[in-house]
Amino acid sequence: MPDSMSEQLQQDMECEGLLECFHGLKQLDRDVFQALVSTDEPLTVDEVADAVDRERSTAYRAVQRLLQSGFIQKEQVNYDQGGYYHVYKPTDPDKIADDMQRMLNDWYAKMGQLIQEFETKYEGTDVAASSAES
Repeated sequence: MPDSMSEQLQQDMECEGLLECFHGLKQLDRDVFQALVSTDEPLTVDEVADAVDRERSTAYRAVQRLLQSGFIQKEQVNYDQGGYYHVYKPTDPDKIADDMQRMLNDWYAKMGQLIQEFETKYEGTDVAASSAES
């Protein structure tokens, strides 16, 4: 991932890159998300691990990161004789997009505030005077 905003704007980005951009998710997280999107049925962690060819514990950590970021949902399935297990499925894309739009709007407002603070702090200083003479 590029370090500066100008580098980010020059980079070709795919929509899946938003997982990394907005939430700092890793390639494995993207692979797990893709595995869940590619199936019609919710998957267990074991099924996710098989789909991405990783150990169960590694897949579980990726699932937890996706859960925490809101990209997937967890459901409990109960056995008839007692007990339960969890399955995971992708969150509705509209909800994910709305959440990312809200986060982007918050970021934009924060950057606008910081730019205003910068302008206020350095307005009328020698820096402004010397650049006006150039």
